[in-house]
Amino acid sequence: MIVFEYRHRVRYRECDPMGIVYHTHYLDYFEAARTEALRSMGLAYKELEASGVIMPVTEAAIRYHKPARYDDVITIQTMLDPEVPETRLRINYLGWVGQRSMKVVSGHVTLCFFDPRRERPIRAPAAIKHVFSAAIERLDDLTGVSA
Repeated sequence: MIVFEYRHRVRYRECDPMGIVYHTHYLDYFEAARTEALRSMGLAYKELEASGVIMPVTEAAIRYHKPARYDDVITIQTMLDPEVPETRLRINYLGWVGQRSMKVVSGHVTLCFFDPRRERPIRAPAAIKHVFSAAIERLDDLTGVSA
């Protein structure tokens, strides 16, 4: 499993009148965590777009466990299967407040690789495959297990 953690301090404007994080903001947190996870692997989304490939979300699911509130620091753990994607990329998320003491959200998104000029899905570009292959190789080096 390829794992990345992203932290976000809840801003006042992200809360509803009850002082709880408004539910749609979790999709924003997932997106920020996903973008930073890919960047940490060596793939800046901006560079991918510049090469003519975008990654639209084709599916999203969220489960709310407990409320997060203003000024809480939410950690969003991004988990990717250690596989080189072909046409789609599923990313799982787990969010908590504190030292993993309070799970607040879990979910996943599925993205596809898409050519906006031709307006159609495509296979994963070589850059994506290279980044995932390198990340999997690093995991293998850490665990001593071959994929």
